[in-house]
Amino acid sequence: MTRLFRPAPLALTIAATLTAGCANAPWSSDQAEPATKASVVSHYADVAHATYEDALITARALDKATDRLIANPTEANLAAAKDAWLEARVPYQQSEVFRFGNAIVDDWEGQLNAWPLDEGLIDYVNADDYQYELGNAGATANIIASNNITVGGQDLDVSRLTPELLANLNEIGGSEANVATGYHAVEFLLWGQDLHGFESGAGERPVTDFAKGGDCTNGNCDRRAQYLDAVTDLLISDLEWMVAQWAPETSGNYRALLTNASADEGIQKMLFGMGSLSLGELAGERMKVALEANSYEDEHDCFSDNTHNSHYYNGKGIQNVYTGTYRRVDGSVVTGPSLSDLVEQNNPELNARLTAQLDASMKALAVMKARAESSQNPMAFDSMIAPANAEGSRIVNGAIMALVEQTGSIEQAARELGIEALSPDDAGHAF
Repeated sequence: MTRLFRPAPLALTIAATLTAGCANAPWSSDQAEPATKASVVSHYADVAHATYEDALITARALDKATDRLIANPTEANLAAAKDAWLEARVPYQQSEVFRFGNAIVDDWEGQLNAWPLDEGLIDYVNADDYQYELGNAGATANIIASNNITVGGQDLDVSRLTPELLANLNEIGGSEANVATGYHAVEFLLWGQDLHGFESGAGERPVTDFAKGGDCTNGNCDRRAQYLDAVTDLLISDLEWMVAQWAPETSGNYRALLTNASADEGIQKMLFGMGSLSLGELAGERMKVALEANSYEDEHDCFSDNTHNSHYYNGKGIQNVYTGTYRRVDGSVVTGPSLSDLVEQNNPELNARLTAQLDASMKALAVMKARAESSQNPMAFDSMIAPANAEGSRIVNGAIMALVEQTGSIEQAARELGIEALSPDDAGHAF
């Protein structure tokens, strides 16, 4: 699925009918006018633009850190690259609430955040402890160790590792587990496999996997460095494209389409995104599946043991959309007319309840985060979901139930605002 350096066909189709002068100006807290659906949708676009800008800023910092690692493979530079990856996840995970309802985002995000992945597609793995999708011919292709690979009946030349090649290899052979690009490919290259199972510990890739000459371990260090360079470059170009789609006063981009459409349509997208991330994706795919199957292979940030933060910032993104507030990576705050304002005008009791439920879900996710980051006997998400771990199960279930509860109020808020059938995506899960 190649999305590299190409404009959205939908944006091009409508470009002739949209003008920059139609874009709504950002709302200021100094204005006394009550929130309207149109102003709320316009500010939603402001929040999206700021969030994607921060994702791009932190991805550029990650790219510089990985460039330093490639040029000088030291323990300090590997640790700095890992820290940069962790920091890059904070704004990106808050952006996932924009996926659902905005097809331009959902169609694009697979190149940035697809998971779980069969990491043997990319590099060497420990065959004794490698679980992968049955029947996936790409699961052990090892692009880094090969000049040619065969997947799904296709013979592919992978001798020159470029952003364009990796984009074309993503989900090769029709398997969603063949993830060649994005944050999790970078994560695997920096951490390596997590071979600890349910026990404490993340991936432990040696820095010598990037060393030069005779110091190289596990072979193909030059190719591994080339892959890391190409995949981070692709991450940046993809994020640049999405930032441009939400930029204000730009004719023909997605923001112009959204803000010139019916305000009710925009409100529906906002609430559907909140409800679908809350219910089907975060409570369901990212937590319920892993907990019920006791499967650390279904952990989101599985190589770095950063899953607790991924979940926490997904929850924060949901809250951001409802409150119209986003704290940027530089500490500044974007704020403006919100769904909360609209619901308050219609049903103050419901607004108070949903606001409290969003706070409650963040507190439940904060418990998960605090337990994983505890200085004494920390418990990462993959340990929480271990069989017979009563404390871990209680923590994960607490977050799941808080998210399920708030989704019911999100649906009620939609009805209050004239959207009769929100039907957030439950991903086939029953709660």
